[in-house]
Parts: sequence; structure tokens; C-alpha cells
Amino acid sequence: MKSMRFGLQARFLAAMAIMLAVVLALLGTLLHRQKVMQQEVADLGRDAMHSMVEDSLRRHGEATVDQLGDALANPLYYFDLDAIGSIVRSAQKEPDVSYVLVYDNQGRIIHDGTADIAVYGQTMTDPLAYEAVNARGMHTQWSAQIVDVSEPIMIGSERIGGVRVGYSVASVRAYEEKAINAARARLNELGARHLGWIALLLAALVLVCVAIMVYAQRTLVRPIRQLARAAHDIEVGNYNGERMVSERQDEVGELVRAFGTMSDSIARHDRDVRRMAYTDSLTGLTNRLAFRESLDHRLMMLRGAGRQLALLFADIDDFKRVNDTLGHEAGDEVLQQFAHRIRDAVDQMGGDDALLARFGGDEFVILIQDGDVRGSATRLAEKLVAELGRPIVVQDRQVFLGTSIGITLFPEDASGATALMKNGDIAMYQAKVAGKNCYRFYSRAMDQAVERRVRMEQELRGAWERGELSLMYQPVFRMADSRIVGAEALLRWQHPELGMVAPSVFIDVAEQSGLIEIIGPRVLRAACAAAARWGGNREAMDPLFVSVNVSPRQLRSGDLPDVVAECLRDTGLPASRLHLELTETAVISDEAHASALLATLHRTGVKVWLDDFGTGFSGLSHLRRVPVDGVKIDRSFIADMLRDPDDLALTTAIIAMAHSLGITVVAEGVEKEGQFNLLRERGCDLAQGYWLGYPVTAAEFAQLVA
Repeated sequence: MKSMRFGLQARFLAAMAIMLAVVLALLGTLLHRQKVMQQEVADLGRDAMHSMVEDSLRRHGEATVDQLGDALANPLYYFDLDAIGSIVRSAQKEPDVSYVLVYDNQGRIIHDGTADIAVYGQTMTDPLAYEAVNARGMHTQWSAQIVDVSEPIMIGSERIGGVRVGYSVASVRAYEEKAINAARARLNELGARHLGWIALLLAALVLVCVAIMVYAQRTLVRPIRQLARAAHDIEVGNYNGERMVSERQDEVGELVRAFGTMSDSIARHDRDVRRMAYTDSLTGLTNRLAFRESLDHRLMMLRGAGRQLALLFADIDDFKRVNDTLGHEAGDEVLQQFAHRIRDAVDQMGGDDALLARFGGDEFVILIQDGDVRGSATRLAEKLVAELGRPIVVQDRQVFLGTSIGITLFPEDASGATALMKNGDIAMYQAKVAGKNCYRFYSRAMDQAVERRVRMEQELRGAWERGELSLMYQPVFRMADSRIVGAEALLRWQHPELGMVAPSVFIDVAEQSGLIEIIGPRVLRAACAAAARWGGNREAMDPLFVSVNVSPRQLRSGDLPDVVAECLRDTGLPASRLHLELTETAVISDEAHASALLATLHRTGVKVWLDDFGTGFSGLSHLRRVPVDGVKIDRSFIADMLRDPDDLALTTAIIAMAHSLGITVVAEGVEKEGQFNLLRERGCDLAQGYWLGYPVTAAEFAQLVA
């Protein structure tokens, strides 16, 4: 029952309490505003009354002084003090009058209404006297205690003196305060009456809230509590509890009946859901979640038992090419066939406790813990490399992929699941670096290899400026007359400590780090500048060309035509003497973008060659859609054409297919005379390779063609 204290009923009560609190706050605010408004009304009334009284007092005083001025003119002219005194004393009898003074032009008092006129002849020195004496007409002055009204007394246009009347402000303020108190009392009476009505309405609201709470408890909270108990039974796996029945025809009744139907459905599908949660939907293998739970459990059981466990991390080589060229449906079919082959191999050689799972994408993981774990893992990896290296038939086409496998051992390499998976991934990556379609055991030296790769990336930055990077040129021969017609520019890195670094190593680092976008344009400019100096004695119809490799990253950037145009303009090399080599997979990975880019290059006169042709599932349809001038047959076909009839037939077909489209064919990797002769017999146009000529410097190439 403790958990129900914060259940629906408690929340409902809290909501009602909050609502009442809000209402009380609103009422309090209203009462406060009412009180403030009453005070504001009283203040406004005080100000209005004060203004009205002051205005009335000023007008009354001015009228009185005006009458006094007229009445005192003749007595003052004849200096009749008795008459003046009589008039002054008569004026002093009016309410609120404090004094009446008659004075001459110099401000000396002539009469103050007293019998002996004790201040006769004295100059008026009060703060208001100066302005009263110097006023040229009716003049009213205010101080904190007195309202002083003065006026000159005139005979014709001659001023003979003046009269001042002072009214007491204190008595006027008393009248004001009395009126304000009466108004405030009336306002308080009205406020008390309104407060009574508000209290009555609040009591009615409380009664309504109590009634609503009682009704909600009986019609809503109680059934929901019953549903909660039933849901708890389902949560713990008890699907045979008492079924709730309701005859109500409202929404709660519908909810109870729907809940009963839902519990039956959950019980029926619970087993299927459990199976699907831990199974890969495409291959039917254990999925990543189930594998990780199993790995954690096995490591916990093996700790301290002195037993080993091997983890094999397998990744399909070049699987992305299948999706890019044949589509994702073909990719799914390849994954299914690979999963079937891996499952058969694991069943044969993995042992009873082996576990196979699809880790994600084209990655598979295997656990082995029976017998000689290292030996079993080695034999299984060899079996997988052999089985997965066999061609797969997809959409009536043979696909050669292979797999790279990384192997790591517990507890030698790592004691935790995360570290073990990381080590397996590192070993798998080293297998790919070693040439793919092989396996490698994890070693701590591999961590150092990763660190070396990071260091190589750092040292590659600025290598061009330090003069460590240079270009070599491999001659390209025309097969019809065995004459040099051009050269391929090859980038070399002479490291001050490591010596000559293989291009396959540092080019891959430059591509992945993005440095190729800096190095590539420099290579292109240097190659164009060198080619512009070649062949001064060559015929005008047979100029030497230079071919430069362009990375997929440069192709994707979209500014390649601008870079090429700038290099040609700065070096003076004709566009027809520049050939750009792009890998087949880079072109077909985004065919629309590549076609538009290559079309722009074609309009400038630059020629485009497709490198490594035959390794990326290209066909006639790609060559028709992508504007290329030549294809370079991959060296893997040239190497085996003397002993493998299939490679010879494929090479012959590539030559015929390209010629039918008007495309030049270049053979690379020609290292034997027999290869050269076979290619010439089949009409191959150009060739390059160690049998024909090694890469040389720009100066050596210039001497070679001189």
C-alpha cells in the first residue's frame, strides 16, 4: 500500500489541493487588489477634494480681497483709520480668516484690525510680504499654514496701498480629512460585504471538490487499482490470474475489457517476442544484444577458472561495393550466404559451446571456449578464409569478396568484454592492412601500429614543404610500335627515419585523414609542370601525355574541374596532354555526380581513364553512362593471364568491349614479354610495367624520350 500513496488518488487529491490553493491565491490577490483599490480611491478622493477645496478657497479669497480693495479705497485715500479698522474687523469675522492687513506702497502696516494698532508703521517682514507688496494685481500665495491673497488698492490709475487676507490651511485640512474618513468608512463597508460573498462561494467550491473526489474514487481510482494489480501479474509472467470482468458501458468498462484482451495477446506472443529480441532478422543468427549478454556472462563464469575464450571478429572485404553496384537486395543475399557458410564452419569446428552472432552490417563475431582455444580459433579462421574466399553467385553474377578476421584471447589480451571487442576489431583491421582475406591474432604491437598510423598522419602534414614527397614517372608505351607516348605520375615519400614508405600505406592515411585534398592539387600541378617541359623534339601530332591519379575524396569534393583548369593555365600544358585516372569504385559509387564532373572535364579537353578496371563489378552499362576515354585493366588479370584461361578470356573481353565503345585500353603491370605479346595480339592499345620501364625522375624521363 506504500506505493499507492503516490498513486492516481493521491495525485488527484494533490491536484484538487493545488487547485484550491490556486483559488485561494487568486482570492487573496483579489482581496489585496480590492484593498489597494480602496486606498487608491481614497487617495484620489483626497486629491480631488484637496484640489476642489483649494480652488474654492482661492476663488473665495480673491472675491473677498477684491471687495475689500474697493471698500478700502476711499478710507485709505483720506487716511480714515476708524473706517479702515471697521472694514478690516468686519472681514476678520469670516470663517478661516487668520489676518487682514492694510499697508502702504512701501509695505508698512497701516491697520491690522486691532484697536491700538500696535504694529502701525512697521514694515511687513513675513516670507510672503515681498511678493504681496510688489504684485501689480490680484496675487495668491500658498505656504504650509497660510493661503495669502493680496491686491493693490487703486484710486484711478494711482496705487495708494494694498490689502492682504490670510486664510488658515489647518481648518481646511480638517474639513478634507473628515470627508475622506467618511468615504473610507463607506468603502470598508462595501469590502466587508464582498468578502462575505467570496467566503460563501469558497465554501461551495470546497464542497464540490469533495463530491468530485468521492465520485472519482468510486468510478475511476478503484477500477484502475484493479487494473494495476492485474498488470503487475502480467509483469511477473503470471498470465493465468483472475480475469477482470466489467458490465459498465462507459470508457472504464471498455478499458477493462480491452485490458483483458491485451493480456491474452501478450501471453500468446510473449515467446515470439523473446525470440525476436535476441535474433537477427536477416540471417537468423544471434544478434548484437544477445551476443553481448552472453559474452558478459561467459567472462564472469570464466574469471578465476583458469580457462580461455577466443573471440573471432570477421568483416566481409569490400562489401560496400556490392551495395553500391548491385543494390541492397543483392547485399542482403550476400550476407545470408555468408552467414550460412560461417554457420556450417562453426558447427564443424567451433565446438559445442561456440556462439555465432551477426554484430552489425557485414560484421560477424564468434566465441570459442572448448579445448585448445587458440588452436581451434586458428583452424576455424583458416576454414572461414577458405570458404568465404570462394565466389558467391548473386543475381547470376559471380562475386569475389573474402573476409578479414581478427582473433583475440581471454584472459591473455583483455579481461573485459569491451576491451576484448576492441582488440578483435584492431586485429581485424590489421588483417585488412595485410591484404585482406586473411586472419590475424591480436598483439599489443597492433596498438603500437595504430599509434604509428596516427604519428604517420602527423608527419605527413608538411612532408611536401619539407621536400620529402616527390614524383616518379613510369613510361607508358604504345603497343603497336613499342614507343613511349606518356607517363604515369607516381607519388613517393622518402621519410627521414623510416626510409621509403610504401604508397599503399601513406596514400591510405592521406585519404582517410583528408590530407589528400591538400597533396592532390600539388601533385597535379607538379606533374603538369614537368610534362610541359617534355618532348620538345616530338612530332606535333604525337605529343607526350602525363596521367595523374585522382582520389575518390577529390572527386567527391566537386572542385576538381576548377583545380585542373588552374593548373593547366599556370603551367601552360595543353589540356589534351593531361590524363586523369580515377578508380572504378570511386566513379560508380556516385555515378550521377561523377558523370556530371567528368563531362565538365571533357569539355576542357582533359582525358579521363578508369583505373583498376574489372575489380569493381563494372559492366558495359557503366561505361555507357560515364564519359571515360580509357580503361586500365587491373594488374591482377595481367599477372595470371599466361596460366589462367579465365583471366585471359576476361582481358580479351574487356579489350573488345572498350573498343566497341571507342575507348582506349591500357594494361598495367606488364612484367613479362609473353604478357606483352598476348596483349598486342588482342589489340590492347597501351601498356606499362616493369618489363617495359621502371618509374624514373622527371629529368630521367626527359632524357629517356629525348
